[in-house]
Amino acid sequence: MRGGGIKRNTYRGFTLIEVLVTLLLVGIVIPTIMHAITSAASAGIAARHRNDAAALAQSQLACLVLAVSQGQTPALAGDFNQDGFAYQWKATVQAWNQDTTSLGIQDIDLTLNWLEGSHSNSMTLSSLAFNQQQGQQ
Repeated sequence: MRGGGIKRNTYRGFTLIEVLVTLLLVGIVIPTIMHAITSAASAGIAARHRNDAAALAQSQLACLVLAVSQGQTPALAGDFNQDGFAYQWKATVQAWNQDTTSLGIQDIDLTLNWLEGSHSNSMTLSSLAFNQQQGQQ
């Protein structure tokens, strides 16, 4: 027999310390990654609600501009429900303070409010309109 008859163990593996350090690193990295994924998903949902709110506000503002331009008195408050979220809007219509013409230009401001969890959000859109019938006189 060569080598004196001593048989060496040739199996290689990880030591207990290496396994414990790996588990510790995984325990630190996985919660961080999950937090980042959760934050990204929340930001995406918030952006979608902001887009929905902007589209609803633009649509309502267009209705207000049309009503004012046709000489009608529009409703100045209301609400929408879309995808389980409640949106409330409120508008003001007043004479434009920079109007130097006799057209009777109106300043229309629309504020849209909604809740996202416990956080309140709002946006305001503005436009100018004039009563076309009044301008033709």
